[in-house]
Amino acid sequence: MKPLLQIKNLHAKIGQKEILKGIDLVIKSGEIHVVMGPNGSGKSTLANVLMGNPRFEVTKGTVALDGKNILEMEPEERATAGIFMAFQYPREISGVHFNNFLFTAYSNIQKAKNPEVKLPTVFEFKELLEEKAKKLKLQKELIERSVNEGFSGGEKKKAEMLQLAVLNPLLAILDETDSGLDVDALKIVGKGIKNFSTPKNSSLIVTHYNRILNYITPDIVHVIIDGRIVKSGDKNLAVELEEKGYEQFV
Repeated sequence: MKPLLQIKNLHAKIGQKEILKGIDLVIKSGEIHVVMGPNGSGKSTLANVLMGNPRFEVTKGTVALDGKNILEMEPEERATAGIFMAFQYPREISGVHFNNFLFTAYSNIQKAKNPEVKLPTVFEFKELLEEKAKKLKLQKELIERSVNEGFSGGEKKKAEMLQLAVLNPLLAILDETDSGLDVDALKIVGKGIKNFSTPKNSSLIVTHYNRILNYITPDIVHVIIDGRIVKSGDKNLAVELEEKGYEQFV
């Protein structure tokens, strides 16, 4: 498989505080990578830097997606280039209907790929959305509400899996999507990630715990401590972390 995401010597800070201190990471097409680490280690900072959060300043290093330098792109350009990010705490957006929001996002991404593409009608898209929502056990009436408004924590995470299924990005970044979920919701999120995974799609999952790994099998697990990847391994590394903690790497 060819490299999809290539990160070399990535340094980033917020204000005067340096958080990422030399991240090197290669994710090939079709791979699932998991990043684990204690609070304040830089896991979520890495996710936010990749998506282009302006709060973080990249001071050194390179990041390429499918051979393109994404550090020169705005967040919306990174989205159309094929990056999707699911958040630990998805926000409510009052007044913006979920189905309209997703139809607009889908249309913009498809047009960026091919300006001549024939888009589905609003009604065709709605049928597609309802079909995929049913598979994720997301109630039909929720996708007709404002984005995440009145959703439970589990419903918000399911809604993000629905976005992932519809937008079908090259790279999905999931920032603690498993946080606070009960077993049933966790199973659905795990199923959403597995259904997304193809030889062309890759995932970068940021998590504290190995619970999500009961439902997916990662290719590589990375441990971040103090802004650096200190160890990489297979799923057994996550089990070791659960048993022994991070002290061994500090």
